[in-house]
Amino acid sequence: MADGWTLKAHRYLDGRKVYQLHALEGGAQPVRAATVEALAAAKLLDSNKKFPAATFWLTPAARALLADRPDTE
Repeated sequence: MADGWTLKAHRYLDGRKVYQLHALEGGAQPVRAATVEALAAAKLLDSNKKFPAATFWLTPAARALLADRPDTE
């Protein structure tokens, strides 16, 4: 997400919830629910909680952690 991907939770009427990272230029990759739930529980992610597709963003706490990471480029 820090590199421009968008995380969404796609929810279905039958109760399924699928998390996917969407690239800026098409394509999506699945993300494990446990990963998203752990990041949300740690208050590193929040969402707009909309149906059928909620969009997540990095919280200020997550941005602070990312600001401290060494530049990998």
